[in-house]
Amino acid sequence: MSRTAHIVRTTGETSVDVYVDLDGTEKTVDVSTGVGFYDHMLHQLGKHGGFDLKIAVKGDLHIDSHHTMEDTAIALGQAFAEALGDKAGVVRFADASVPLDEVLARAVVDLSGRPYMVHEEPVDIAPMISTDYPTSMTRHILESFAYHARICLHVTVLRASNPGQKPDAHHVIEAQFKALARALKYATRINGTDIPSTKGVL
Repeated sequence: MSRTAHIVRTTGETSVDVYVDLDGTEKTVDVSTGVGFYDHMLHQLGKHGGFDLKIAVKGDLHIDSHHTMEDTAIALGQAFAEALGDKAGVVRFADASVPLDEVLARAVVDLSGRPYMVHEEPVDIAPMISTDYPTSMTRHILESFAYHARICLHVTVLRASNPGQKPDAHHVIEAQFKALARALKYATRINGTDIPSTKGVL
């Protein structure tokens, strides 16, 4: 059975078009949100998650990047929820730790159907990456995705720098997205036919 979804979300602030194939080739990742660093992070999600992912967004970037990033995360979460269907046969639980030079991040996923998110990262990272990615948005992006994907998600930065050095915001955030990608890859993998819950439903 195909595990794909196509979500179109249109508001007075943004127009978001998302396609995801959970069993993709990881070769088809095409992302354009108008926010360069965000594109880079979403590309990590597709590539390291092994998903085919297409995202096209037109947002009110003349105001700021908040609406564009938030609405993209919402639509992406909705796409994952739809593509997962009834979740029959999925592994369900997974965790992944990913290093990026001096940074070590961990993501833990439960495809529970109950949205929840815990996020820990350094408070002293730079407030901006480039001119349009506020680093404070990372938590909101992950939270919006987890809520609309209906998953429980814990993302923790275990190490952010060598002693005496300031954290590199780029590495801190990229390691989180790569860890999330890997955890999603393992959690969504088919490993049987039953729904992995004593309730019989997720």
